[in-house]
Amino acid sequence: MDLAVYTILIPLAAGLVLRVIPDVLKGFKETIALAASAVTLWLTIGLYRQGWLETKLFGITMLKVDGLSSFVLVWIGIFGVAMMLYSVGFMKGKRNLKSYYAYSLLSLGAACGAVLANDMLLLLGMWGFLGFTLYMLITLGGPEAAAAAKKTMIIVGGTDSLLALGVVALWMMTSSTSLSQEAIPTITGVSVLIFIMFACAAFAKAGAMPFHSWVPDYAGAAPVSAVAFLPASLDKLLGIYLLARVSLYVFNLTPAMVLLLMIVGAFTLIGGVMMALTQHDMKRLLGFHAVSQVGYMIIGIATLNPLGVAGGLFHMLNNAIYKGCLFLTSGAVEKREGTTDLDRLGGLARYMPITFVSCLLASLAISGVPPFSGFVSKWMVYQGIIDLGKSGGHLWVVWLVVAVFGSALTLASFVKLLHSVFLGVREKQGNQPKEVGFAMALPMLALALVTLVFGIFAYALPLKAFIVPAVDAIPSLRIPDTTLWPGWWSAGLATMMILAGIAIGLVIYSAGRLRKVRVDSPYIGGEVLPGEARVTGTGFYNTITDMGLFRGIYGLAEKKVFDIYDVGKAISFYVIRGLRALHSGNLPDYLTWALAGWLIIMVILLR
Repeated sequence: MDLAVYTILIPLAAGLVLRVIPDVLKGFKETIALAASAVTLWLTIGLYRQGWLETKLFGITMLKVDGLSSFVLVWIGIFGVAMMLYSVGFMKGKRNLKSYYAYSLLSLGAACGAVLANDMLLLLGMWGFLGFTLYMLITLGGPEAAAAAKKTMIIVGGTDSLLALGVVALWMMTSSTSLSQEAIPTITGVSVLIFIMFACAAFAKAGAMPFHSWVPDYAGAAPVSAVAFLPASLDKLLGIYLLARVSLYVFNLTPAMVLLLMIVGAFTLIGGVMMALTQHDMKRLLGFHAVSQVGYMIIGIATLNPLGVAGGLFHMLNNAIYKGCLFLTSGAVEKREGTTDLDRLGGLARYMPITFVSCLLASLAISGVPPFSGFVSKWMVYQGIIDLGKSGGHLWVVWLVVAVFGSALTLASFVKLLHSVFLGVREKQGNQPKEVGFAMALPMLALALVTLVFGIFAYALPLKAFIVPAVDAIPSLRIPDTTLWPGWWSAGLATMMILAGIAIGLVIYSAGRLRKVRVDSPYIGGEVLPGEARVTGTGFYNTITDMGLFRGIYGLAEKKVFDIYDVGKAISFYVIRGLRALHSGNLPDYLTWALAGWLIIMVILLR
């Protein structure tokens, strides 16, 4: 067996071992989880360095490593180690540790298998197994997680069924289940339908609209470490990986399919961030941002040009990094305060400085503030959209406006989060929480610093090592010298100017503090606030929900009109009630329906 097989089997075997060992072995579960994830990371690094590998079984190439899968695989290994280390601190003292670590390792192994799979049947098996572990991990959140678990299983499981139908249909069309077969043009109704089936599975896994609603519900109900590991990191990598694989390798997309992807990306981007603006819970706010950021990835891939695709893949990686970091900081807050309700938090910056700095850096990265990595990937997506406009048409302006506007709204919502959690006035004045321990602090601070390093040295590190080789290996794309890209971003020069501006600002601030500062009562609009008043960040954007157009949209959102799960449930119950009404128990009614059915069949046969 080669490295690829061991990369799948070791975490799967470790997960099965953890599932059956006795609970009395204290510390043994954490040791096995850390060791198995570390070995998996070592194997993924080996596959990444090898660059190309094919594993055959019965003459069929079952596993394959190429430029796209190798970089996704190594980051799956990195997140596996980071989340297992964080879990040692976060899950300490909680129940069901054996199940938690077992399902986490099983998810890690299945994720590696899905990325390495070159045969669609193997991909389907690993994909479906990930849906099972996703469901099992959310159930560890307790009885209150039952509704979110059911929604997750139905949405993800339903789209997995579409993936299965797509695999069967593609096999009937091509007589092959290989993902390496010649690309199929989406010019017939059948090929379009097959592509949509694959795309729906990718959308649901990544959390794109209209299959998004399970993500914020999962974020609010599951253990934070599980949320950071799956919806925030692994599922984003896997969903966008599948979309890139089918859009750039398996199918040749027509302009109509490109338009479909652009529309889905735009609605996902704006819809997710607009919902995030109004949230009062830190985890649900981050959950809606996990949805919103997928829009950039879909739009980048849909440009079908090297710059846009590279930006989409880079944003996929960036999002997994800073979104995982943000969920880890929410877990640290929950660990110390016992809640993630923004109305009850505030003033944690002085007590939890590492958590605050990590959250601040990740917030700046997701908001696209230079010189963080999120700015670079968004900038590349913008340039890819502009490059798309060279082929004609004017819709590229719409996609560009949506992308830029979405970034501004993202920054606004994280101003609200940072104020509410870290900079506002504390509700519990006497309570002084302390910073989390090393096991929890190290992963979130490391991920936060990566967003800064990947922004300053974007072309020297992540683009050169991961993104450019992945895009350059795609048959229909070839990347020129990155320094020749339009709108090239000089991260080094910009960083020096930003640092100089910060230094000047600190000098001015320090000089101002030498003078006597007047202390006065807080006031708003000329009205002095009472001493017990607290201004929380949750009310920053309440005005938006009261505006005419948005008031109606938010009202529909509260009624779950945009939730495919609730809409489907309502339609299903309506049909069931209709069928129940037809079964009256009266023989004449049954004879009438039988006669009507017979007449319909006769009309069809006689045509």
